[in-house]
Amino acid sequence: MTTEPRVLMFPALDSATAAAHLHAELALEVDPDDLVRDLTSGARHGYVVVETRAPEVFASARIPGAINLPYREMTAESLRELDRELVYVCYCESIHCNAATKGALKLAELGFKVKRLSGGITAWQAAGYPVDRDGSVPAVTSTPTPRCAC
Repeated sequence: MTTEPRVLMFPALDSATAAAHLHAELALEVDPDDLVRDLTSGARHGYVVVETRAPEVFASARIPGAINLPYREMTAESLRELDRELVYVCYCESIHCNAATKGALKLAELGFKVKRLSGGITAWQAAGYPVDRDGSVPAVTSTPTPRCAC
């Protein structure tokens, strides 16, 4: 008895359709390695890194140079001072949190250019990249309670 591969249960797209889809995916996301290379090389123009979760997690650990724009507080009024020429790279806790998606969506709906950081700050830290912290705030640690704070 021959078993068909599960991988091919749904046929692969033709190359042009696949390329268009993957191009669109990359237009919406950046990975931690590309971001850290830009940050450490000084290529910081044209974009802003945005933590979209609550201020307490931003204080506890954040990507160096990031700003905090909690998605729940985003309004046309609260974002009026932002530069619409920049790309806003949103991140949250991990793939298990959608605060970055919610923040990027709100920004996009208000006319801003956006990307998401793949894997959030969890992937950033797992890769060994540095974080900034407010001095008096303890680091977020692994606990059985939710860390998302969105």
